[in-house]
Amino acid sequence: MTHRRHPALDPVYAHIAANEDAFVERLVDYVRRPSISAQNKGIAEVAALLVSMLETLGMEAEAIATEGHPMVLGRLGTDPEKPNVLFYGHYDVQPPEPLEAWHSPPFEPTIRDGRIYARGVGDNKGQHFAQLLAIESWLAVHGDLPINLLFLLEGEEEVGSPHIADFVGTHAERLMADLVVTSDGPMHISGQPLIVFGVRGMVSFDLEVTTASRDAHSGNYGGVMPNAVWKLVHLLSTMKTPEGEIMIEGLHDAIIPPTALERQAAADLPADVADVMADMGLRELDAPRDRPFNDRLMFHPTLTINGLHGGYSGPGSKAVLPSAAIAKCDIRLVEAMTPEDVLDKVEAHVARHAPDVRVVRRAGMLPSKTAMDQPFAAALVAAVTDAHGRPPLLYPALGGSLPDYVFTKILGVPAFVVPYANADEANHAPNENLKIHCFHDGIRTGAAMIARLGDLAAGHGARRD
Repeated sequence: MTHRRHPALDPVYAHIAANEDAFVERLVDYVRRPSISAQNKGIAEVAALLVSMLETLGMEAEAIATEGHPMVLGRLGTDPEKPNVLFYGHYDVQPPEPLEAWHSPPFEPTIRDGRIYARGVGDNKGQHFAQLLAIESWLAVHGDLPINLLFLLEGEEEVGSPHIADFVGTHAERLMADLVVTSDGPMHISGQPLIVFGVRGMVSFDLEVTTASRDAHSGNYGGVMPNAVWKLVHLLSTMKTPEGEIMIEGLHDAIIPPTALERQAAADLPADVADVMADMGLRELDAPRDRPFNDRLMFHPTLTINGLHGGYSGPGSKAVLPSAAIAKCDIRLVEAMTPEDVLDKVEAHVARHAPDVRVVRRAGMLPSKTAMDQPFAAALVAAVTDAHGRPPLLYPALGGSLPDYVFTKILGVPAFVVPYANADEANHAPNENLKIHCFHDGIRTGAAMIARLGDLAAGHGARRD
């Protein structure tokens, strides 16, 4: 069937086209303002700026204090007949270091070859600013939104969102919506747009062991004093087999397996394994060898040794017997695993196999999952098609982690990710960038989501008569 663009979009798209250069200038002005959460640099100033931006659009807006950095919340519309849509993003950015690796200063936005280069332009300022310009453009043309709008911008996403769960729980009534849409992350490497229905969670932990009061001579004490590094190596070998099976007892018990629809969606996604292997310099994929490529990133937990430290690692050699060692690890979680339960299982496993090793619990984040046949999904697919002229790829889940669980598990509403950035945006790295045409496509996509979601009745995604 031939796709027909939503009729309300033609004048909005004309307005966007007439203002493309001005929109880029405004984005450049926005991203030149640092808001580095890890360094608490510029956070208060940018939060205040965003409140002013939201108020200019007619929203009731405020910066709400947390135990860390403030959340910026805006609201426009309370019509009970309209669907309530929450757009989420984050205004904090990563530190720009190493500065010497940037081709232009990170907070002096520079346009080269159709891209804007600046820290935060892709992750996430350019993406949520595109949403704001979509709202502005719709209001300029039509005067009123067909949805009730909530706009939530976090100031701590780049440091792990440590306070968002408490914030959402405390303000659940104010934040209640029919669905949540996040525009963050990159599109497919081909440039094809995406809609993402879930994310894996994660939990981090350290394994620490001390076998003596000091390091020792490997000849004088070898065979007498236990080697701390070997202690961890032997323990780690009980946790995962060479065939890729995670052996932590009970770890898989809580997992809800993917549905047939999710498995088919994963199978339908492009997976040019040869290109991925060439890009990463891989000679083989991780075990198990027979696992489909996309399944690896969506449907299975992982156990990763992030680092193993102990003894001597300097130049040359040193005949030392290490007395202390540490392994830093993380586990990616799939529905319905929880960080607390996984850490309990890790501790029990360590107690059985190496009781003198300490488990130090670190940060965790729950996975999130929205059903692929959720009624709002069809409207979002139509919206992305309106903006791009082709349908999006449908991802059951991302391999990485975002705080979507606060929406699906605390608010209990469906949550979707619709990225606007180019696949090579270099977020978190030097020379972060956003293709200008991706920015403009993001504005058009935001407007299309307003149009398509506005056709639906409040509450359940049913079409309004």
